[in-house]
Amino acid sequence: MTTVTLDALDLSALLCSRVCHDVISPVGAIVNGLEVLEDEDSAEMRDFALDLIRKSARQASARLQFARIAFGAAGSAGASIDLADAENVARGMFGDEKTQLTWSAPRALFPKNKVKLLLNLVVIAVTAIPRGGVIDVAVTGEGDAPLFVLTAKGAYARIPPHVEALIAGTPESGTVDAHAIQPFYAGLVARAAEMGVRFSIQGDTVTIRAEAAADAAEPDVQPDPDGDDNAI
Repeated sequence: MTTVTLDALDLSALLCSRVCHDVISPVGAIVNGLEVLEDEDSAEMRDFALDLIRKSARQASARLQFARIAFGAAGSAGASIDLADAENVARGMFGDEKTQLTWSAPRALFPKNKVKLLLNLVVIAVTAIPRGGVIDVAVTGEGDAPLFVLTAKGAYARIPPHVEALIAGTPESGTVDAHAIQPFYAGLVARAAEMGVRFSIQGDTVTIRAEAAADAAEPDVQPDPDGDDNAI
């Protein structure tokens, strides 16, 4: 397959579209709540509007803080990001009634691109369980050679369509749009971090494993004959 490359303008435009898509819903809800406050005299409706504004403002803030690290130049003054900050933004973004997030990682500074990859893999793990469930994030090893293992368990779990080709930079369509930019970008970050990504599925559990590219090239387990195990 042909590897797809994007110039800087196209990449930045598509990432901006992705971030705007994530925040437009809560920002729109804030606007709706303000309109209700302006037009309604009912105390009940005004309380409803204030509650909507509070919840939507928290959601918009959480999504922007997540995007700042996962897609942006957070901590650009240095080359490392605290894993505790990554946990906080991941919980703010995805910790809700639909999805339960568990996190096991050392409290340490890790290279920026490795942390960005971890957060992008969390996004992919969420899409692997469209009806919600439990996502477990485990980080082991040192910052220069970590191992990330994310397991997503829930009803109708599946490896998201086309995600493996997009991470590899070889989408079947030969193009990348705003919908596909996140896994494509995850692949760019993985290569920059010199890490390989592997997906597998067994029953209602999808596992995403990321480690040093040389280690990922040679799996240490046999593929499950009832599942799917592929390296990127």
